[in-house]
Amino acid sequence: MIWNKARECMDRQELEQLQIERLQNVISHVSKNVPFYKDRFHELDIDCCDIKTLDDIKKLPFTIKQDLRDNYPFGMFAVHMSDIVRIHASSGTTGKPSVVGYTQKDIATWSELMARTLSSAGLERNMVVQVAFGYGLFTGGLGAHYGAERVGASVIPISGGNTKRQIMLMQDFCTEMICCTPSYALYIAETMAEMGIDPKKDLKLKYGLFGAEPWTNSMRREIEEKLNIRATDVYGLSEIMGPGVAYECECQNGMHVPEDHFLVEIVDPNTLEVLPIGEKGELVITTITKEGIPVIRYRTRDITTISADPCPCGRTNVRIGKVLGRSDDMLIIRGVNVFPSQIESLLMEFGDLEPHYQLIVDRIGNLDSLEIQVEISENLFSDEVKRLEDLQHKISSDILSTLGISAKVKLVEPKTIERSEGKAKRVIDKRVF
Repeated sequence: MIWNKARECMDRQELEQLQIERLQNVISHVSKNVPFYKDRFHELDIDCCDIKTLDDIKKLPFTIKQDLRDNYPFGMFAVHMSDIVRIHASSGTTGKPSVVGYTQKDIATWSELMARTLSSAGLERNMVVQVAFGYGLFTGGLGAHYGAERVGASVIPISGGNTKRQIMLMQDFCTEMICCTPSYALYIAETMAEMGIDPKKDLKLKYGLFGAEPWTNSMRREIEEKLNIRATDVYGLSEIMGPGVAYECECQNGMHVPEDHFLVEIVDPNTLEVLPIGEKGELVITTITKEGIPVIRYRTRDITTISADPCPCGRTNVRIGKVLGRSDDMLIIRGVNVFPSQIESLLMEFGDLEPHYQLIVDRIGNLDSLEIQVEISENLFSDEVKRLEDLQHKISSDILSTLGISAKVKLVEPKTIERSEGKAKRVIDKRVF
């Protein structure tokens, strides 16, 4: 279902006129009210009047996560604190967290974007939706919550964890949509199997909205099969808005960007040159309606592509592809660039493997080494050693021929790899640089 046809199906010329007006307004807003941008514009001799077309966005400086941390806590805010009604923050595991503030209008915008997102995933008025994203400073839970209420659904604000209780409420409350990370969805499915619960017979689940971590189409198929649902992707960043920055429709062929609120570019992460539509690179986003903390040309570090091809659903917004990885999380092993999602895609082609794996990177002497630990199915676990050895060799050979890296593959018993009720920890890098 299309929640807002007037905006999601806008004529391109009309949309671009709206975008340039909003871009000019936000540039004027930050140049007057955010010292960081005021100083940057002055350093680069940028005048607000210089931004006459959408292409002129190339004249503007990039913003990175460290800029938000350097101005911790409220230095990037563009309004007085009396106008801020909500504060969220990303995790501060590598230092100070990046803090974002929302005005009442920002909250309304966010709710609207999540209403579009959830509607495209299948949610309708009077349905029951279970929000198992984390609540609190993390934007996931409250973003989905407000959007679902905007649609008119009944929300179960359970947050993450307590998996057996999650499943009990799915049964008792007749949950029709689940919102969580894709890795947690698989954990829920695994727990259901242990409890003897059949989603087809014992649940009313129809749809799932999953995000907050990269996941492949192979994992999507696994989730859809095990939970008997349609699994839909959502993309977001706390620094931009939270979830709802891009979302899939029923066609599952990329995530639509609400271009009436965000401008998107793809740049080469090394040269920072803007790349043509369709080429793979780092996603850069500019907010054009946020009041509390507008962000100009934010480098997301997420590697993806942009498509402007028409979508059968009727939405006219451009789409971004599934995130392949992050430019700052990319593994370089003996000079070869590789993302965990590339390895996951290869692993999921083998039917005897479970979608639970870890990549362990180490340095032996002066050489990098990669060990891939992946769980095997219960049926395969009881098979002869020779067959397991053959499978390990086949996986290693496929990874070498496809990605160009040598890897030791270790098949481990079912349920050996640690499960997560949030984002899965896929990489353990033991190297010291």
